[in-house]
Amino acid sequence: TGEAVPYIFIAITSLAATGRALSLFSQPAPPRTAGDDGRSGTMVFEDMVLVDGRTHMLGRLASTAAKELLSGQKLVIVRCEQVVVSGSLVRNKVKFTQFLKKRTNTNPKKGPVHYRSPARMVWRTIRGMLPHKTARGQLALGRLQCFEGVPPPYDKMKKLVVPAALKVTCLKPGRRCTVLSRLASEFGWGHADLIERMEAKRIAKSGEFYAEKKAAAAKKAKATAAAADPKVDKKLAEFGY
Repeated sequence: TGEAVPYIFIAITSLAATGRALSLFSQPAPPRTAGDDGRSGTMVFEDMVLVDGRTHMLGRLASTAAKELLSGQKLVIVRCEQVVVSGSLVRNKVKFTQFLKKRTNTNPKKGPVHYRSPARMVWRTIRGMLPHKTARGQLALGRLQCFEGVPPPYDKMKKLVVPAALKVTCLKPGRRCTVLSRLASEFGWGHADLIERMEAKRIAKSGEFYAEKKAAAAKKAKATAAAADPKVDKKLAEFGY
């Protein structure tokens, strides 16, 4: 029927040993039909979906993002400097050098523009998968934002990942890959150290917040257990509490 297929965004927490939160996109859901929930068969979107680009394959992430943008979903991709491209650094440097040679001979200012920052590299890759010269494509591209690091206010929001685009699911162990921050630094991007320092501060601050949150939860659970009274609980149950 040509109806767009919605993606369900599910957040789960794992890797407790390293203290990292991992959130996943689920597999595509079947198309919604009228009567499923008493409403018309329209897609349901989040106000904004925040994607953590760390250890994602560039092409796989871009294709999923392009589909979501064309469907009407707003996307913000953070930590673009940690997005991964398959192949060794030497191979990707050769490919990017060949890309730099594509220019307008009479006036290189007319394009194409070769972005050096990782966030703009991701943005340009996604743009290449959109019909960006049409009104529909321009609107879709306007729903996308890409950042290096995790700037405010996104540092206090839950982040999602795309399972089908993660390096661990796309590349065999031992295969060579290149991180965008290293590739960008080789071609003139000079903010890798700054982003690394800012990320170290953010991670330390979030670790302190999580420790306080865990301590408060343990204190609340202890107080709840100490205040438990079977007689009171039985009486409250009679009133539906």
